[in-house]
Amino acid sequence: MGMRWDDPQTVRLTIRPDLINRGGLLSGVASFALVDYCMGSTLWAQTSEGERIATINISINYVQTAVEGDVICRTTLDRRNRRTAVMRSEVRHEDGRLLATAVGSYTIFQPRSDAATPAQRPSAPPD
Repeated sequence: MGMRWDDPQTVRLTIRPDLINRGGLLSGVASFALVDYCMGSTLWAQTSEGERIATINISINYVQTAVEGDVICRTTLDRRNRRTAVMRSEVRHEDGRLLATAVGSYTIFQPRSDAATPAQRPSAPPD
C-alpha cells in the first residue's frame, strides 16, 4: 500500500489516485489499514522472540477526510499483559487536521509447533 514507517509508533501514507473512493475522498479502507499496520508495528516492537500477535478488534471513528498529501498515524500502547494489548491511534493529515481516531485490541500468543520457529521471526513490522 505504500506505507512508510517513521518509527514503530508512526506510519505515513501518501494519498494516491488509487486510494480515492468513488465519492472522490480518501477511502476508509486505506485509513483503517494504516491504523491496523501502525498498531501492529507498535505492539510488534514490544514482543519477545517467541511471541506472535493478531488483531482482535479495531473501532475507528472517521472525523474528516482528505484528497491529497500525506496522512500520518500515531499509536500509543495503553496496556499490555501476557495475552492481550490495548492501543489507541490518531490519523492526521500532514496539515495537522484530525482525520480519524481508533482503539484496538490485539492478542499475544506463542506460535504452534508447526508454525515458524523463533529463529524464523521476521525483523520488520508485520504486514
